[in-house]
Amino acid sequence: MRPRILIILIALFTSMYSCKEESKVEGTEIGPEVTTFYFIRHAEKDRSDPENSDPELNQKGLGRAMHWAEILKEANINAIYTTDYARTTMTAAPTEVKNDLIRQYYDPSMINIAEFKAENLGNNVLVVGHSNTTPDFVNKMIGEEKYPAMDDMDNGSLFIVQQIGDMTTDVRLTFNCNCPD
Repeated sequence: MRPRILIILIALFTSMYSCKEESKVEGTEIGPEVTTFYFIRHAEKDRSDPENSDPELNQKGLGRAMHWAEILKEANINAIYTTDYARTTMTAAPTEVKNDLIRQYYDPSMINIAEFKAENLGNNVLVVGHSNTTPDFVNKMIGEEKYPAMDDMDNGSLFIVQQIGDMTTDVRLTFNCNCPD
């Protein structure tokens, strides 16, 4: 029951703030453009081979990837970025399919935050990263060191960063996945 309440809250939050206003009133703009970024870490990876630096998702991870697509379906995602790893691209895949999108790759060590924001102005963007890169990216987006690296078993955090004109807001939500192992 609790995940449904959180999904409803995300849907309400997103619908209130991610609508683009195209009209003008007597030559006056309604308000600044709204950009929303959704940051997640990849879903549960296959840990059966510790030597594999690019494992795919395990069964639970595949379920979580589908779960993320359901959670984000009302967010009207129109851009997806992942790192170039099997686990991140597999996590994004169900959302890509639901939104008929093609993922774009990014390198966390090379990201230019100002350019990234400018390229995505007015969009609803999903960014899939890793336990260390996701909070770091969020911190750069909000301009402060607020979020530490995630626990290696944390695959359920969702960071939402919203840019409205010069104002930036952020929130971190956690979703449990009752996906089978």
